[in-house]
Amino acid sequence: MTDIYGAAKRSEIMGRVRAIGTKPEMLVRRLAHSQGYRFRLHHDRLPGRPDLVFPRHRKVIFVHGCFWHQHGRCVKATIPASNSDFWERKLSRNVERDRENVAALRRIGWQAFVIWECETRDRDTLATLIRTFLEARS
Repeated sequence: MTDIYGAAKRSEIMGRVRAIGTKPEMLVRRLAHSQGYRFRLHHDRLPGRPDLVFPRHRKVIFVHGCFWHQHGRCVKATIPASNSDFWERKLSRNVERDRENVAALRRIGWQAFVIWECETRDRDTLATLIRTFLEARS
């Protein structure tokens, strides 16, 4: 009975995980918009379906959760102790897929920038990162 309750609870928790419209993503969207940048959201014709797409600049921004995308310098990037083999494979595949998507974007002439969840805590620095990326020449 414990296994069933544990699996059901895990399923309930995982069901609440959002892919689109997360707090970090919304913050990045607000900051980019407040700086005068206009963008499309989650363009499904680009590799990786980037969170923010700036067609005029041919640039995209991904807003990655530190746990789900295994941010190397973050304490949130840990592997859960229970069912660790599953999580290791799943999270490693996410990281691999991220690399593939950025490489595919480069091949078709787009620049990609990743903003990590933990980097969204300091709004001023985040605004500077966004501006610097979007204003930089290719």
